[in-house]
Parts: sequence; C-alpha cells; structure tokens
Amino acid sequence: MKNNKRVLLKLSGETLSGNGKSICSESLQKVVDEIKSVLSKKVELSIVVGAGNIWRGAGKEIDRVSADKMGMLATVMNAIAISEGLKSNGIKSVALAASGVSNFCETFSQAKADKYLKEGYVVVFGGGTGSPFFTTDTTAALRACEIKADILLKATQVDGVYSADPKKDPKAKKYDRITYSEAINKNLKIMDISAFLLCMENDIDIYVFDFHKKGNLKKVLNKQKIGTIVSK
Repeated sequence: MKNNKRVLLKLSGETLSGNGKSICSESLQKVVDEIKSVLSKKVELSIVVGAGNIWRGAGKEIDRVSADKMGMLATVMNAIAISEGLKSNGIKSVALAASGVSNFCETFSQAKADKYLKEGYVVVFGGGTGSPFFTTDTTAALRACEIKADILLKATQVDGVYSADPKKDPKAKKYDRITYSEAINKNLKIMDISAFLLCMENDIDIYVFDFHKKGNLKKVLNKQKIGTIVSK
C-alpha cells in the first residue's frame, strides 16, 4: 500500500443512522471517535458521505432528476452533521458542498479543499457532484482525483470484497487484492464502473473495509491487511 498522507473516506448515509433515527447521535459519535483516533497520524482526511439514511430511492411519482436533487440535498445535511460532530469534539472541520446545492455551507472548489486540508481541517464533501445521475461513489472518486488523494477508503459493513455475497453464499471467496479490471469484469458490486475508471486512470487505490468494527480505520492507515485493496 502507498503512503497515505492524504486520504478520502467514503461513508454511507446509513453509518449515521440508528435507533429509528435518520441521524443518530450515538452513531455520529462513533464516526467521530474513529476519525479522532487517526488524526494524530498527521493524515489529511476528507470525507464523502451518502444519503441512504435520509433518502433511499424514489417512487414512480418523482422524476429521476428531481429524486437525485433530493438525494444531493440529503448528503449536504449529512455532511453538515459530520462536520458539526467533529467540531463539537474539538476537531477542525468544514463542510463543502457542490455548486448548486451549497446554500447552507461553503461551496466546493479544488483550491479551497486543498487549502483546508493543508491547514489540518477534516473536509466533508456534500451535494454529490452537483449534477443528477451520479452516485456518491462516483463523487468520492471524483473528489479523490481532484484533491490528489493517495487512497480512497470505501467504508462498508463487510470485511472486504468477495466473489459473491458472503451472507448468501458460504463458499464466497474473499479477495485480499484485486485489480480494477478484474472487479469490473467480474461485476463485483463494490463501486460504480465510473468510480473504478476514475481511480484507475488517476492511479488511486481503493481500500474496502469494515468501518463498523471499532479501530478498523486506524488499522487500515497502519497498513494492516484487514480488507481488500483494488488497484492497477
């Protein structure tokens, strides 16, 4: 694994939910505690968060473009929640939202994100790409490329990438390392193909790991082999 000075962490919106709440204070604090545990490593950390906890799918009554706009607004809410949670724990943080959905926090720019990261802020990106038809996985890959991240950490609820769903297939094989091409050809549901291609073209490794197990984020940055690396 490469040196991981600048890291982008992709979190699902569900990471923040619990106890019947879209944003659960206990779940938010767990996220904050994991992040706090690695900041002493002088890592420049940024986060892209999804919105499945607030907005998951749309009915036939809602046009796809409108539904995606609702989802982008929901990611801004989650980004603000994470940023405020970090600040309440004494961690410098700022939320940056894509142009067009940034009325409630600062607008993203590559230069602004770079400046904040160098100043020791945890930068939380919301609003997706600012355009419909793009997932937050693609947003994570795009932001990782824009800020020249050393690695993209894909936080999941499983301990890596498998040949099949390990919950359904007991014979599913876990990969310690796999190439982008293999992941695409095997149709492994890790990230969107567009996200894979962005990372592949810009030589950014993706590390898939179980974020929900306490201490795993620190283990990843200590280069312990607990998940799956997707690389060239």
